[in-house]
Amino acid sequence: MKYQHLGNSDIVVSVICMGCWGLAGDFHWGEQDDAASIAAVHAALDAGINFFDTAEAYGDGHSDEVLGRALAGRRDQVVIASKVSADSLAPDDLAASCENSLRRLRTDSIDLLQIHWPNWDIPLAETWAALEMLQAQGKIRAIGVSNFGEIDLPDLLNLGRPVTNQLPYSLLYRAIEFDLQWRCVQEDIGILCYSPLLHGLLSGQYTALDQMSPTRARTRHFSPDWPYIRHDEPGCEAETTAALHEIQHICADIGQPMAPVALAWLLHQPGITSIITGMRRPDQVSDCANAVTLELSAEVLGRLDQATAVVKQKLGPNLDMWQTESRAR
Repeated sequence: MKYQHLGNSDIVVSVICMGCWGLAGDFHWGEQDDAASIAAVHAALDAGINFFDTAEAYGDGHSDEVLGRALAGRRDQVVIASKVSADSLAPDDLAASCENSLRRLRTDSIDLLQIHWPNWDIPLAETWAALEMLQAQGKIRAIGVSNFGEIDLPDLLNLGRPVTNQLPYSLLYRAIEFDLQWRCVQEDIGILCYSPLLHGLLSGQYTALDQMSPTRARTRHFSPDWPYIRHDEPGCEAETTAALHEIQHICADIGQPMAPVALAWLLHQPGITSIITGMRRPDQVSDCANAVTLELSAEVLGRLDQATAVVKQKLGPNLDMWQTESRAR
């Protein structure tokens, strides 16, 4: 495993982070056995992963509870990141949210507390001040944000500097590359990548989009014909399918599975602090860990870039994977 500082902080994290949304066993991921979740956490620890990302919204706190149980006796070995929901950003609500997360996680301090999504109805200055108060009280070590783009990030930088910005980023969702990635690099804000395998589409188990579960097929890649779509765009299915097939060919040419290649590609990109990838079973850990040592040549990186360029351009710079830009959060 490789490690680096969490953004501009002195906290050191593995470049692969275990995403804990799937531990919740919710509508998106389907049923999940807590014993399998705990085994996956232990396998991640054994692989050298010391970074775990959860949120109060994941299973209404169930992800927190399972993670807290799994880390019993090993809390001092790990870095825990959590996220406070957009409707909990008023100062009193934020303080209560933090206390609830601490209780569920069985810890006295959260290493990184992030604003999950911006909320334009609550003054950002009040939220930031409340986060700084929690930090001064020792209840959180560092402050980060998630899904802060070119509208929200400049306003935030007038108040303070987050150590990280958690953003959707994968071979098939490259919205941050238009402007935001370089802004984060210039401001010394570490980028945490979520959905690096695009809800499993880049895991190697799918050869066609219609094989995806409808509960996962909710991004702007899919047309409004799918049952849980919230956007009103035509979708990007033909372009995504063509890109997926080309990625498969590239992986076959270099003799590597798709998931490690997709993760390794992200580790070759500028500004990346850690990649948040879901692991629901112990056997899913090895592919993620193997990406750390996979070096991709300039030729392969160029082929992957070209293979997904059309999807990048069609989906554009909208950070919201699920919603039309005019209604994006």
